[in-house]
Amino acid sequence: MRDSITTARAGIPSIALVTDAFWPQGDFVANATGMPTVPRVRLPHPVAGSGEDNLAKVAADIAPQIIAILTGAAAN
Repeated sequence: MRDSITTARAGIPSIALVTDAFWPQGDFVANATGMPTVPRVRLPHPVAGSGEDNLAKVAADIAPQIIAILTGAAAN
């Protein structure tokens, strides 16, 4: 979250990738830093250590969301 907020403040398009387990903390950090609408995409938890096949599936599932956010085709 903090990296995404830092880059967004610098004018660089960014999206935080946050797993379900850490979504509430993401809300807290976004609100506490004054960036409640920083773009985020929710990932299933856990992602790390879940295997290459699962990572490929997660990436395929979230890629359209990321593209939509970066092109302005989706609401955050």
